[in-house]
Amino acid sequence: MVEQDTVKLLRECDAGVKMGVASIEDVLKFVRSSELKEKLNDCLEEHQTLEDELQELLGKYHDEGKNPNPIAKGMSWMKTEVKLAMDTSDATIADLMTDGCNMGVKSLNRYLNQYEAADEVSKDCAKKLIHMEETLATDIRKFL
Repeated sequence: MVEQDTVKLLRECDAGVKMGVASIEDVLKFVRSSELKEKLNDCLEEHQTLEDELQELLGKYHDEGKNPNPIAKGMSWMKTEVKLAMDTSDATIADLMTDGCNMGVKSLNRYLNQYEAADEVSKDCAKKLIHMEETLATDIRKFL
């Protein structure tokens, strides 16, 4: 049970990190503020570092990880495209990113509860990702 929950939690973290990376990359070209761009780039680097860590952990279980749900990814992309087509301000970008962070935090906490038998290393990865998302949402509030 421990190994099964561990792999499932790591997969969800992997999907979450990939979703975060894709979302940041989708909006970066529209950012005007150097401060907001720096915060997003820093968060992108943190996500990519965690992605490498997750891939290493998943490799120990001979698992390739998980891509984000295609429907969720498509809906996120569509929402981003529609909102940015109407308004490319930093406030819109901060709003989109805050919504994404909040959804990520909610999902990851649900998975932490669901896969409670997972090992501490995988739980720490989930908590690290939650912390990254919460920090970014807090750091970009002033751009809303």
